Amino acid sequence: MFRKIAVGISGGVDSAVAAYLLKNQGFNVIGAFMKNWDQVDEMGHCPGEADWEDAQWVCNKLDIPLVQVNFVKEYWNDVFSCFLKDYESGITPNPDILCNRYVKFDGFYDYAVQQLKVDAICTGHYARSSFGPFLEHFSDTADVRLLTAVDPIKDQTFFLSQMPQLALRRTMFPLGELLKKDVKKIAAEAGMDRISRKKESTGICFVGKRNFNEFIREYIEDRPGNFIDFDTGQILGCHKGLHYWTVGQRLRLAGCPKPMFVHSKNTADNSIIVTAGSDHPALFTDILYTSTPCWIASNPLDNGMLRCQFRFQHGDELVDCVLVQTGSNGLLVKLDQALRALTPGQYAVFYKDGECLGSSRITNPGPSLYFCRN
Repeated sequence: MFRKIAVGISGGVDSAVAAYLLKNQGFNVIGAFMKNWDQVDEMGHCPGEADWEDAQWVCNKLDIPLVQVNFVKEYWNDVFSCFLKDYESGITPNPDILCNRYVKFDGFYDYAVQQLKVDAICTGHYARSSFGPFLEHFSDTADVRLLTAVDPIKDQTFFLSQMPQLALRRTMFPLGELLKKDVKKIAAEAGMDRISRKKESTGICFVGKRNFNEFIREYIEDRPGNFIDFDTGQILGCHKGLHYWTVGQRLRLAGCPKPMFVHSKNTADNSIIVTAGSDHPALFTDILYTSTPCWIASNPLDNGMLRCQFRFQHGDELVDCVLVQTGSNGLLVKLDQALRALTPGQYAVFYKDGECLGSSRITNPGPSLYFCRN
């Protein structure tokens, strides 16, 4: 049923091995390199050029065709513009989740099906599908479910937590059953040492190797404000703008004997509330509120409630929780244990029995332990 497959080739080892595994399974594989960002760094180099060269090398090695697809406009409109708007509003966004939702599994999926005329797409994400790594259990009638990868460290379902059901139904994840070390071993045995030894990219793709503060000031104008002590209300110093800081971040202020940490940001007067010490009870809460959730399959709530697990940062341990639907179609999330620095703009991602159910954007943390104790 599925013969012609478009593989998103990034120039890294994961997508290279995904393409290699598909070809060994007898699929007709087409490589597709997504160009999402076209601006040069401070040295005048475009970081994507090296990745494009590596993608070409991989496809030549595997003897498969390669096309370059330009999604710069889509990335700017659906990801980067939202990223800037959030930072201007004092919110800390997660562009990787938006990129997967709107660019890779919307724009790229549509392009692959409509223009390349493929039966399905494939990526090098560490995730699994209930339809199987090669869609061998595909069903026209059942919802497909997003399952966590065998490698718990590399699992990337967090970043796929808003993946559309339509694209997930026809997406292959060949690496979901493998450990990272095995992927590198396969690459080496296939003669792709050049790629297996390549340093993995980390951080926000469009920032690259630049200091984040230097990058963000190119797009958002500084708006100075005050650092205010949570406990005393005293002004402790000045900052250049809300967009330089995020909840839980450490800072040192003159005259403060202990390191201070960002508790919250007030857009009304452009102030940043800070606490003394990383374990201040004001930084912890076991309640949060979210916007309307995006469920990958059908809505899992039973009578508006669900007991499941939660994380809001990739790689964090899962925390048991209860979800309650609110009147605004958002969620109230009650955690079994308090967590530090729950950040508006980040995503609450929900899991149950090894399945990523979906996610919802955090709009507001609930009362902190400070108020509960006082």
